[in-house]
Amino acid sequence: MLTVWRWATAAALGVFLLAGCVTTESGGFDTKKDPHKALELSVQAARDYMRQGNWEAAKRHLKTALDLDDRDADVHETMALVFWKTGEIEQAEQHFRRAIGLDGKSSRIRNNYAAFLFQQQRYADAEAQLDKVAEDLLYEKRAEAFVNLGLVRIKLKNYAGAKDVLERARLMDANNLVTVFALSEVYYQLGDFARAQEFYAAYRRQAQAQTPESLWLGIRLADKFGDQNARASYALALKNLYPRSEEYLEYKSVYDHGGQP
Repeated sequence: MLTVWRWATAAALGVFLLAGCVTTESGGFDTKKDPHKALELSVQAARDYMRQGNWEAAKRHLKTALDLDDRDADVHETMALVFWKTGEIEQAEQHFRRAIGLDGKSSRIRNNYAAFLFQQQRYADAEAQLDKVAEDLLYEKRAEAFVNLGLVRIKLKNYAGAKDVLERARLMDANNLVTVFALSEVYYQLGDFARAQEFYAAYRRQAQAQTPESLWLGIRLADKFGDQNARASYALALKNLYPRSEEYLEYKSVYDHGGQP
């Protein structure tokens, strides 16, 4: 499924790039002289290691940070991201919840937690977090929050609710292809096929390549409008490009050998 959460943790993984790896052990920063600075540098070093995929080194620096201050929300959020990446889901959950408990006003933390919940297919829980994020008028990535909220509501089959937030996202960023495609799917599900086709055409004009999701939607729209040539073309592309995709399996389950729905 198309989602802006594909890189949801990019900010956390790559904001701080140090010239060298900082350590609070012998030869490093003096933790007794300035514990706050030592904590900041430990988190920065952990994030640098995360960019390199060195998760154990990142954990080591984050443990140092937790020893310095176990009530710092950023430390717990970063630890949650590390555990999430290494597949330690229970630990990731614990640290996300701890981070939110310490700083419930951080929309960034809630958005990352929602991305985690989405991946765990806990869509209702993700929606609850994103509702709070979307309420933050000053959140710099509010448009993306509305998109993510729309994607969650699509999973929950709340298509009317998805339409509302996706239309708001489009007002904030009309060029977001995720929004355009999601709106095409939403209007299709709502039975407004003409509107769905408009958004699908807009998506096709801007997208560099078709995805399994977009080809499958194209097939269904072409079928609604009786465009057999377009349907056959999309179906052939889906078969040739993505023969092992869920969308191709769904296509085969819907259409019989004669090509009829």
